[in-house]
Amino acid sequence: MSRYAHVAFTDDVRRVQEERGSAAAMERLLGTDAGRADRLGPAEAGFIGARDGFYLGTVSETGWPYIQFRGGPPGFVHVLDEETLAFLDVRGNRQYITAGNIRGNDRVSLFFMDYAHRTRLKVLGRAEIRDAGEFPGTGGRPEDVRTEGHEEWLMVVRVEGLAWNCAKHITPRFSEAELADALAGVYERIAELEEENKELRSRLGARD
Repeated sequence: MSRYAHVAFTDDVRRVQEERGSAAAMERLLGTDAGRADRLGPAEAGFIGARDGFYLGTVSETGWPYIQFRGGPPGFVHVLDEETLAFLDVRGNRQYITAGNIRGNDRVSLFFMDYAHRTRLKVLGRAEIRDAGEFPGTGGRPEDVRTEGHEEWLMVVRVEGLAWNCAKHITPRFSEAELADALAGVYERIAELEEENKELRSRLGARD
């Protein structure tokens, strides 16, 4: 997490860490390689590819932060290589706050959440907006897996730093698909019991 920590731990942050007694512990996260961007490995690629949404943070030209949710089928965020993410952005409410912010400041923060397993991956990067048909990298097009809707543009994020966060205070939540998988056995058992009940009622009726 060396690069992520070097980006996130500004002088003001370090002063607060000193005040609150965590500076020594945080020092270990800084490491020595401040210049090299963190790399997306198999664990990060697999985690991102399984997500059906993430939070995207930008900063306006006046310094105000803005956070937006991006959703789609698992795999709509494409991991192109160890340094690059990309996804096809579709038309929303047409306010274009995120796009406007990126035009003035390309720094972005991405939060990928797995509420069911209480896991999150934080990514810092620099975003670039390209024509929707200009899908970079090898082995695919954004249409392979994408969010439904009118294609607006392609958003490419070059990763600067990443960090896995602890599970503390993450409230478990489950999507419809996750609940369906978890409850499949329960539904099957209910169906069996309903058939059993139907047969028993039929027998009782025949006795009358």
